[in-house]
Amino acid sequence: MPAYGSRIPTQTPQVQIEGVSVTGEAVRRVAPESAEFLIEITASAATAAQALRDNHAKTAQITQAIGPLGVQPGDVHSISLNLNNLYAPMMQALPAYGAMPQIAQGSMPTYGSAFPAQTDLQFGSYQARNTMRVNVREATRVGEIVDAVARAGATIVGAFVFRASDEALARKNALEAAGKDARARAEVLATASGKQLGDPVALTEEVTASNGAYMALRSAMPFAFGAGAPQVVGELEYYARVSATFRLQ
Repeated sequence: MPAYGSRIPTQTPQVQIEGVSVTGEAVRRVAPESAEFLIEITASAATAAQALRDNHAKTAQITQAIGPLGVQPGDVHSISLNLNNLYAPMMQALPAYGAMPQIAQGSMPTYGSAFPAQTDLQFGSYQARNTMRVNVREATRVGEIVDAVARAGATIVGAFVFRASDEALARKNALEAAGKDARARAEVLATASGKQLGDPVALTEEVTASNGAYMALRSAMPFAFGAGAPQVVGELEYYARVSATFRLQ
């Protein structure tokens, strides 16, 4: 007789949902209205105070050089200002060959007395390095502003970043279009299989902004993306992908 306290475990059968999984894509292009890039301004001097003063003066010259091109003082922001001490050790003075100790017969010289120890002498300078972000209100003037900054003595750091006036709206429009594309593809597959499309049971999304990089990747890896590749390059692109699973009824 089985013990009354023991129970035989029962397994609940898993119900598989009959559905279809699709991926929708969409690209929305927006003309860039602003841009930004980073510059680095360096100045070296024998003292720390002089290096900072020279860097400040050089920064003022660069700001004045790009002012007539539409860059206002509030459009240039300092990200970091570093002061480094540059030094190098001097080589120890070596004795002349004529001063080399003579080795007497049956004895060895004491090298410690022949080569007197000398302290390391150091010389160097200070370098002030200022990294700044330059905001360009008119994206079409980026080229001439960069030329002016370089002529004034600054170094361009990194790549340019172009921005739309309303990035949130551009991302939303791309995402909505990708969601509609996913549902349209699912409806086609449901009709082809003699079913009706039901409610979605799983959704994942991804939005990527690029300056025409989507098309470059698309041409290099045509099977990495879905169908419907855009044919225009040069504008700011917002690419959205939505993966969805729908029930079939």
